[in-house]
Amino acid sequence: MKYYMIAGEASGDLHGSNLIKGIREVDPAAQIRCWGGDLMKEAGGDLVKHYKEGAIMGFVEVVANLGKISRNLNDCKKDIVDYNPDVVVLIDYPGFNFRIAEFAKNNGFRVFYYIAPKVWAWKEKRVHRLKKFVDRLFIIFPFEIEYFKKWGIDTVYRGNPLLDSVDNYSRASESREEFIARTGLEPGKENIALLAGSRKGEIKYLLPRMIEVAKRYPAHQFLMACAPSMEREFYEKIIGKQCSNIKLLFGETYSILRHSDAAIINSGTASLEAALIGVPQVVCYGGNEISYQIAKRVVKLKYISLANLIMDRGLFKELIQHDCTPTLISQELEMLLHNSEYRAKMKNDYAQIREVLGGKGASAKVAQAIYDELDKMIKNR
Repeated sequence: MKYYMIAGEASGDLHGSNLIKGIREVDPAAQIRCWGGDLMKEAGGDLVKHYKEGAIMGFVEVVANLGKISRNLNDCKKDIVDYNPDVVVLIDYPGFNFRIAEFAKNNGFRVFYYIAPKVWAWKEKRVHRLKKFVDRLFIIFPFEIEYFKKWGIDTVYRGNPLLDSVDNYSRASESREEFIARTGLEPGKENIALLAGSRKGEIKYLLPRMIEVAKRYPAHQFLMACAPSMEREFYEKIIGKQCSNIKLLFGETYSILRHSDAAIINSGTASLEAALIGVPQVVCYGGNEISYQIAKRVVKLKYISLANLIMDRGLFKELIQHDCTPTLISQELEMLLHNSEYRAKMKNDYAQIREVLGGKGASAKVAQAIYDELDKMIKNR
């Protein structure tokens, strides 16, 4: 069967790659064309466009790039028609994928959505578009089952794929000493993980604050998990000669988290990954002030981090916008590093997340479900 997949950022590329592997297991003759990243390409997808060409965040930033977004949408629509897939599989990335869902459905294509847009967080009216333009919705959080059911949408839940990504990491058994030696880092120092996001806007906001924190801890080693879509020069230009104890590492996010004593993390998938790996963390987030003020009025959640949302309580501190200062980040870092009771409680809370999310094998189970649902639809047409 022919699949057309669309992911628009690093996390979607990760989940998309695992999905491609799973689909090739159940459907060896599958033809898979995709918008995504290096991981989806390595998994066997025919990559049309890399997500780094269209990564844009924030209300103001989106408005400033409307022309680029429109061109990408038109290119994608034309490519779908030319490829004529059996199904269009959309992975998260709602700003773009909602429009593709409407186009695909109106043009007679089957539409599956994997990793449901967070309509329960904001813009709840979008749920009507899911119901109208999506044939099958595949979710990754158990609390979404009841949420979508109240809107009359039956969902498919097979667990959360991050558990597999974390547990099946190729260097999961590597010791800290081996990691330090392999990456040329300094032994005998406490490591602080820095995850500033995957988009330029996020990094430009958070990295300067991280630099100021690093200056206050000259004896510590700060390990920057660089986004795969960014060039080393981009980070080096921001850091300059300000801070010599920040080390840039590409393709080492999980190793950095595994071998760090604490983490300073931009909100998003990374905060849940850190929780599953078990590193004490503080989440920091901010951006354009106008975008923040708009978001503040439309987002209706108590928390912005997935781990806190899943458990519906603050497992770790979130420092947002005006609270996202070097001083407050440093104060929280002190607690994470030196308050053993604080660290122990956070790690104990982390263990509960795994129980809530369910067992391993989510990606393979979702791939099987996608194949089964598509096969059934084709036979019943």
